[in-house]
Amino acid sequence: MGKKALVVRGGWEGHQPVEVSELFRDILIEEGFEVEISETLDAFLDVEKLKSLHLIIPVWTMGKITDAQVGPVLEAVARGVGIAGCHGGMCDAFRECVQWQFMTGGQWVAHPGGDGVEYVVNVKRGSSPIVEGIEDFTVKSEQYYVHIDPAIEVLATTRFPVVDGPHAANGQVDVPVIWTKRWGRGRVFYCSLGHHVDVLQVEPVRTIMKRGFLWAAEGKDIAMQASDNAEVLIQSVKRMF
Repeated sequence: MGKKALVVRGGWEGHQPVEVSELFRDILIEEGFEVEISETLDAFLDVEKLKSLHLIIPVWTMGKITDAQVGPVLEAVARGVGIAGCHGGMCDAFRECVQWQFMTGGQWVAHPGGDGVEYVVNVKRGSSPIVEGIEDFTVKSEQYYVHIDPAIEVLATTRFPVVDGPHAANGQVDVPVIWTKRWGRGRVFYCSLGHHVDVLQVEPVRTIMKRGFLWAAEGKDIAMQASDNAEVLIQSVKRMF
């Protein structure tokens, strides 16, 4: 049976959810995935369907998600389904949902200077096969300042400040751009690039996204072979509601 992915798109149109989701669909189809695109968060309601997937990709900025919608995602990922995404479509998706933020590992809080800031993405060498062979690179886009989970595994950072502002009083800080983490048996991948689809289409960003999708999805087969305390884990997820 082939690998299945669900892409759920919507929210703020400024992040081009249609264009971004179609790019992601094309990448996954090239890698042999069967891809479904949904334009409703109700696609998350069927936990059994979610558990049959290898990968969930949210492309949904500044929305509201109900407990009934987020609960099945938390459970499916904890059971081994991968979740991966970029920019506001994943880590500025649901500002009021702390459970979502707990799972994904971070939340956008600012982008000093807005769109069109030129900055360097510093790759953490040896951190992961996702960024293997990729050198530091420059982008011109929004530079995301994110609040992050200390448990994330950082694969790349960017240095603030580039644009002056009240945050500059703290001196230089390196803020994560790309990271992975675990949620139960599931793998989480995030990249803060992607304000518009053109940023995602160019190298090395396209390759990083493809590798991140594949890495997250690979966790499903590994999880299915595991024999640890899965039900104890799932019950702990359900007690979050």
